[in-house]
Order: sequence, then structure tokens, then C-alpha cells
Amino acid sequence: MDHLRLEAEIGGYRAADQKLEALEATYEDLATMLVCAADEVALLDSSTRAWAQAFYALAFQPGDRILTARAEYASNYLAYLHVAERTGAVIDVVPDDETGQLSVAALESMIDERVRLVSVTHVPSNGGLVNPAEEIGQVTAAAGIPFLLDACQSAGQMVLDVDRLGVDMLAGNGRKWLRGPRGTGFLYVRRSLCERLHPPMIDLHSAEWVEPERYELCAGARRFEMWESSVACRLGLGRAVRYALELGMDTIETAVTTRAEAVREGLAGVEGVTVRDLGRRRCGIVSFTIDGHSGADVQERLARAGVTVTTGRASSTLLDMSRRQLPSVVRASPHYFNDDGDLDRLVTGVEDVSGGRL
Repeated sequence: MDHLRLEAEIGGYRAADQKLEALEATYEDLATMLVCAADEVALLDSSTRAWAQAFYALAFQPGDRILTARAEYASNYLAYLHVAERTGAVIDVVPDDETGQLSVAALESMIDERVRLVSVTHVPSNGGLVNPAEEIGQVTAAAGIPFLLDACQSAGQMVLDVDRLGVDMLAGNGRKWLRGPRGTGFLYVRRSLCERLHPPMIDLHSAEWVEPERYELCAGARRFEMWESSVACRLGLGRAVRYALELGMDTIETAVTTRAEAVREGLAGVEGVTVRDLGRRRCGIVSFTIDGHSGADVQERLARAGVTVTTGRASSTLLDMSRRQLPSVVRASPHYFNDDGDLDRLVTGVEDVSGGRL
């Protein structure tokens, strides 16, 4: 907000010039959070844009295979369909294991010379499942296949070490668990891969026009950025990341998962309520349904009691929701700042909805 006021007073260029050091610090702080180098980080205006910049930088040919998970997010899967339609690439969905997470054994069995990319959503939009990214990364590294991880729902609620995860590209955003401004996203691209990728679009920020018929791409991940951006939002993203680092990502992860498990335990005792989270490891998103109520109806009723939840619709994770015959789920996302009273109000509100009192 201070920077927006400064822009109003002295103009966007001068205001940005005064914040160059703070803007550079945003890259450094994200690099600290992801355990990578600052030149492997790009700043975008959303996680969707960040993910798409990486995905569309890959050159697909007829018969190339894209391996993904059953709980993949709609925007990503639509991009797969888009590329498959244009290039003749093939989308293959890796089956789940008995817990509902991506089966690493099945993934290994599906690897062949035609696999061009493994692309997985770390934490699906519709529940608390955490896909086994580290094990997936071990498979892709051994096979020499790029691994793109959508960390939109995991960044800010759990520790993300890109080397430990084995990812080559990772996209995240600021507005969710990091609690930063809307309109912020970031992209990690491993240096060894970055220099081989050509962004799907460029401008005078991502490349330099060196001769009338020739340009040179920017070194590092900033080749995926564009010139125009919200300086205020990027500064806000940097501050949100520093705040998380000051608290400690391991501390945040413990707090979030502990609160989420408390909510699951409380909801499990409510008649008519079914907790829908899958996987061996679960995170801060708690998904559930109430008999006789749609997700939107539950969301509206809980809002009357001052409890904020959201609705996961089938169209957002169509393969998974269709297989489980779920038209919608309710999503509650307790964070570290929520206390026991907040969690109790959620469970009590759900009891009131289920019992017809709300």
C-alpha cells in the first residue's frame, strides 16, 4: 500500500527505481524458501502464468507422452489437451495407489523413451492429499525426464526443497498459504534445463534485441518474465515470503498439519459428514461433504456463522471427482494463525448445518 501511494505521488518509474534493492531481495527470499539460486527464480502474476510459461516452453512432437496424476488441476489438464490437439502429443494418467496418491510403482512402469514430461499437482485443489513428489522426482531423475510440479497449494504451508523434491520446474503463488497479494506467482527452473528452454512469449525484458534480425534471451529464469508488472504486488510477495521464513517453514508445516488433523478428527464425529481426503500424507486442506447438502450450500450456511470455507467443484479436478462420484466438496483450510476457538467454531457450524439448525 505504501508503494501504491508512492507511485501516485512520484510516478511508477521513479517509485520502482527507489525499490530496486527490495525487488531483488524478493528473488533472494524465494530462493531461500525453495533452496535454490536466485537466478533460477522468475516472478509472474499468478501460479497459472508461471506454470504455463514452463509447460509451453517444452517442444512436443507427435507421439510424445505427458504423464500426469488423476487428481490433476483443470487448468493444467486443459493445457495438456491444448498441446495434444496441436502437436499430436499423448496424455497418459498414472493410476493411484491404494491410498489415493499417485502410484510411484505405476509411474516407473510407464516410463519409456516417448515420455517427454512428468507433470503433477503437488496438493490437489479438491483435498488434503499430498502427492509423493520426492519419490516421483527420483523416478524422473533416473530416467532423465523433466519434472514439473504445480506447488500452488503447497507453497507456504510446507517445506519445499527443490533438490530434495527432484523437480526441474516448480510453480507457486503468493495469495494462498503464503498470505501475499493476489496477482503474484513465481517459477523455479533448474539452471541446467533453463538454458535449453525457449519461453512461449518474450519481450524487451526477457530478451535483448541485439541486431535487426537477432535477439538474445535473458540468462536464467527471468527469460520467463515480462516487462510490465505490479511492483507493489512483488514487494508484497517478498514481504510475505520473509514473514514465512522468519516464522520457519518447518514450524508452519507442523502447525498447519496439526490443525488440519484436529479438524478432521472433529468432523469425523459429526453425523452425516464424510471427510474426503486421500493419500498417505495429508496437509492443511480438509475436504468433506454433508449428506443432503451441496458444497455451495454448506459454504453459504457456514458464512452466516462467520466461518469461511470454499467449494471444490468437480470441474476443477474432473478425473478424480468423477471417479469418486463427487459433484462437489467443502474445503476448510486452517492456517497457523487459527486458534482452537476457530477450529471449534468450524466443527460446531458443520454440526449445525448437518442437524438442520443453520
